[in-house]
Amino acid sequence: MPFDHQQPPLVFGEALFDCFPDGAEVLGGAPFNVAWHLAAFGLNPVFLSRVGEDALGERIDAAMREQGMTTLGVQRDPEHATGTVQVSLVGGEPSYEIVPDRAYDHIDAAALPPLPQQTLLYHGSLALRHSVSADALRMLRGRLSPSIFLDVNLRDPWWRKERLLELLEGATWVKLNADELALLAPEGDAIETRAQRLRERYELEAVFATLGAAGAFAVDVDGTVSRVAPAGAIEVVDAVGAGDGFASVLILGLIRSWPVQQTLDRAQAFASAIVGQRGATVRDPGFYAPFLDEWRLGGRD
Repeated sequence: MPFDHQQPPLVFGEALFDCFPDGAEVLGGAPFNVAWHLAAFGLNPVFLSRVGEDALGERIDAAMREQGMTTLGVQRDPEHATGTVQVSLVGGEPSYEIVPDRAYDHIDAAALPPLPQQTLLYHGSLALRHSVSADALRMLRGRLSPSIFLDVNLRDPWWRKERLLELLEGATWVKLNADELALLAPEGDAIETRAQRLRERYELEAVFATLGAAGAFAVDVDGTVSRVAPAGAIEVVDAVGAGDGFASVLILGLIRSWPVQQTLDRAQAFASAIVGQRGATVRDPGFYAPFLDEWRLGGRD
């Protein structure tokens, strides 16, 4: 069923702080990052999550209000702390130590606000490691009949292949990286062939695969493969959140009905800028202004 492009997108999952070796604490979590960027793009997303009744939870609430985001879907948990991740950087590439049993593991289905039906629902896979949040998402998927953008984020040991394959059932679009694609669709010689088989198996409208420094590609419902690569040398501060920035522009393109190639080009340009920042969320509106100006002038927007 086609989604209503006029409805605000829903974003379900974790909000947490990435804690860096130098002591910096940067607000993040893949779903939060996506919601943050979508808000900067003017789409008014509804972020559905849970944070602790603690200082970090207050910081998330304040940041969202400062960004002009609604906090309607963010629950407060008196028993579980706000999520944190210890980030280590080697050559600019991040590795993660994700603290278990945080507030976002306990998103309460009964406490979710009234939400629009037939909208676009984004979710990842990390917040589904606990049955409480997994049940809340299952209820959302069944009640709202949304079009689902599944962003595969495999973080050991917090995922199970059989659970992930269940999530692919009923998804509309899937984004994943090359390693994740190899785990889910190992057959076939070429990576594009594996993506096409995954798309066919789960009747997806498109599979988007990110390839790190090599760019990304998409396989759509017609079997057409579209590709993009970074334009020139990129200054990398850290790669935290690059995939989330990429996903946010993919969602923007779906909502604005951009052509696939144009969407990939814009997603790559935005992700290339994100890796030049520390962490995944950018509070300076000036960071987004050049992209918004260019996209408004660039044909279909």
